[in-house]
Amino acid sequence: MVARIAVRAAHEALTRQGGEPPPRLGLGTPRTTATVHGGSVRLGVSLELPYPVDIARVGGEIRHYIAERVSHLTGLRIDGITVSVQRLVVGRSLRRGRVE
Repeated sequence: MVARIAVRAAHEALTRQGGEPPPRLGLGTPRTTATVHGGSVRLGVSLELPYPVDIARVGGEIRHYIAERVSHLTGLRIDGITVSVQRLVVGRSLRRGRVE
């Protein structure tokens, strides 16, 4: 269940960054893993980003958003989140993350 919440949070974060849902940007659905131990969770998030983009900045913003949402919705403490960019998709870029 925590992994599903993290997928939704990643989708929301990408939508906030790009101004429209990931499929409209040509991006696939984020994938997540969650390891819950006691009252804490470690998350792994794998996603696609549009090219060009400032990967470090956008990845950090997405990681922060996911941590806040998952913690708020589950009540779990976030022990760590690993965000992996699986692919850069050529085409439309995230409005605020464009590098020229």
